[in-house]
Amino acid sequence: MPEPKNVLFLCTANSARSILGEGILRALGGDQFRAFSAGSHPRGTPNPMALVVLAGHGHDVAGLASKSWDVFGGADAPKMDIVLTVCDAAAGESCPYWPGQPMTAHWGIADPASDKGTAEEQRAAFEVAYDLLRHRIELMLALPLATLDAAALKQELQRIGAEEGATDLARAKLS
Repeated sequence: MPEPKNVLFLCTANSARSILGEGILRALGGDQFRAFSAGSHPRGTPNPMALVVLAGHGHDVAGLASKSWDVFGGADAPKMDIVLTVCDAAAGESCPYWPGQPMTAHWGIADPASDKGTAEEQRAAFEVAYDLLRHRIELMLALPLATLDAAALKQELQRIGAEEGATDLARAKLS
């Protein structure tokens, strides 16, 4: 059985979308993937609503934490195979050097934490982000990884990132 692929979800604050991505892939990735998340300017704690939504879908939220992407750039860090930016701000930043030069793609979706409405409206925004990320992760899990070369995998990851609900930047990266 091949070694699982390490996937890093990046977002500026590492508190909402990247945490959702990590939690979803942890649950669905099985022996095929290992999930991580980080941010360029981490908030220090996950957004409580991200944890509520993940737990509400039956995901284990233990160990989810907001951390700097620097922890994955060191020699002793797990080698990433795929790095997915989930916010446009992180996609535009100069990322650190990733050991092993992983495949990168942009899966930009709207920030659910920017919704400042009622608690119900905030939860609804997080549910939308959850659904969009889960759909993308399910598409990634369905890819025939053993038969895709690097260029084809990159194209497929970008195509997935341009799915419904993608930001303009994520759709632009497809072309």
